[in-house]
Amino acid sequence: MPKISAGIILYRLNNSDTEVLLVHPGGPFWVKKNMGSWSIPKGEIEPEEDLLEAAIRETKEETGIKSKGKFIALSPLKQKSGKIIHAWALQGNFDPLDLKSNSFEMIWPPKSGKNNVFPEIDKAAWFPLKEAKLRIVPGQIPFITELENLVNRWR
Repeated sequence: MPKISAGIILYRLNNSDTEVLLVHPGGPFWVKKNMGSWSIPKGEIEPEEDLLEAAIRETKEETGIKSKGKFIALSPLKQKSGKIIHAWALQGNFDPLDLKSNSFEMIWPPKSGKNNVFPEIDKAAWFPLKEAKLRIVPGQIPFITELENLVNRWR
């Protein structure tokens, strides 16, 4: 059975631009990676958990955002790994300086025997849709494209 994740794409209308909030993964593997490494806030669901409730929970755990409002279901995406990601778009605002992420522990540097704690998400930022498509993990680009098409229909 494939792993399943759920998350929320927070978006805002900024003059004539639409911007999305993306998050950058924390930890030593990602510290020097930028383009093609950002993501929507998301995480794996618990067995029998409602997908939208999981998306709300994971977004809060990764960012501190308490998501509420009109959620717009986007088409699920299957990643190269086989993982399926479910996402909802939600119009809202968030100051990236207010980021509050949970953390994880790992031995770092490798073979050092030292446990270090890293934030799951080390930064968040707003990006116009065109730039978001360059920054986001390639397998999540269709979420940005679908949101872009929806917003263009509403305008």
